[in-house]
Amino acid sequence: MEEVHTTTGDGEAGLRRALRPRHLRMIALGGIIGASLFVGSGAVVHTVGPAAVLSYVIGGLLVVFVMRMLGEMAAAQPALGSFMEYARESLGGWAGFTVGWLYWYYWVGIVAFEAVVGAQILQKWVPGVPQWAFSLVLMLALTATNLVSVRSFGEAEYWLASVKVACITVFLVVGTLYVVGLWPDSTGSVTHIADDGFLAKGGFAVVHGVVIVVFSYFGAEIVTIAAAESREPAKAIATATVTVVWRVLLFFVGSVTLLVMITPWERVPHDGTSPFAAAFDRFGIPGAETIMNVVVLTAVVSVLNSGLYIASRMLFALREHGWAPRWTGDTRRGVPWKGILLSTVLGYVTVVMSFVSPDRVFYFIINSAGAVALFLYGIIALSQLRMRTRLEREAPEKLKLRMWLHPWLSWATFVCVLAVLVSMAVVDDTRSQLWLSLISLAGFLAAYAVIVRRRAGRA
Repeated sequence: MEEVHTTTGDGEAGLRRALRPRHLRMIALGGIIGASLFVGSGAVVHTVGPAAVLSYVIGGLLVVFVMRMLGEMAAAQPALGSFMEYARESLGGWAGFTVGWLYWYYWVGIVAFEAVVGAQILQKWVPGVPQWAFSLVLMLALTATNLVSVRSFGEAEYWLASVKVACITVFLVVGTLYVVGLWPDSTGSVTHIADDGFLAKGGFAVVHGVVIVVFSYFGAEIVTIAAAESREPAKAIATATVTVVWRVLLFFVGSVTLLVMITPWERVPHDGTSPFAAAFDRFGIPGAETIMNVVVLTAVVSVLNSGLYIASRMLFALREHGWAPRWTGDTRRGVPWKGILLSTVLGYVTVVMSFVSPDRVFYFIINSAGAVALFLYGIIALSQLRMRTRLEREAPEKLKLRMWLHPWLSWATFVCVLAVLVSMAVVDDTRSQLWLSLISLAGFLAAYAVIVRRRAGRA
């Protein structure tokens, strides 16, 4: 099938609409399912107890509402840059500039972080090779994939995400059979979820858990950016935001529920070992740890792949308004290759910092983007409230996908986002992330003020 070219405002060759519906479905799924579920869920269970299930439900519903609002805007007005563009139109240039650059900054840090995690996994198999070499190989491989074409990115993400989805599906099926006593040598373990009381660590622990798990869902919004490179953006976005997010919620909540049923919650691994590996081992599946290491590595590579893609597309969208260097939008074979390389180079710098200054520079880079998800969710909610009012007045026929119980649920979502931010200030584990993220937010707001002043001076 011939690829369709889009063009930028100045007539230069732009991006290609080469992503197919199956790519977008897996991009939406793969954008969320990562090491935070396969490994990090154990730490959440250890912190919250069996009620971690509630934390995942509450955090998941918050993301579902945000995605519904984003889906409403994207289906009515598909745009490269997605929420960055809606924030600019609805709230002003400051919102678009700040959200766009914060999002790019977040993904550059995540790319480096995942490269380090992937290197640690590979070093277990080949201990003689230094971690930095594995990080370099992973970064180079995924940079090449993104540079070839958007279709190569889509295909790579499709198969990488398929591995993760297949693993979770098998776990859900086998885990259900195990807890009801239908799996060989199992006697049923449904009651484990309440052995010490469902709220074994108290009610506030659930709130603590929400603060942690809400970031596990971050990445679902990727599909609204990628959809701009599909043939039918509005249709693709509507499908993804309606169906895929609910499936992801099922994967997270269903998996965690089974984890605390299969193993008493106090014994769920939380020291960096995958609780899924421990569960598969209980099922009697040989090589459980090796299998899960492969799956986790796949998840890491998937996030690397998506991270480079999204970072480059956000730069492409930012330069349309003169907020990023013009050359970052230069395309070759339909991909913004200079934007990809810039994001990769800064990713390399961050990886180097993980070895040279892990407790200072690397710590600051990773944690100063820790609350970006919540900043983004809050901006999306406010943008949807403003945009919905305008569309109902000027073009109601464009509202093909609508937010539920508007405007009450939109406002409720915004208030919940604020509540989670306040909770971050209370919880010891996340307090530093909030303050460092506020510093990065202030930095980008200051940068926007400088740009506005310079443009006014030239006018």
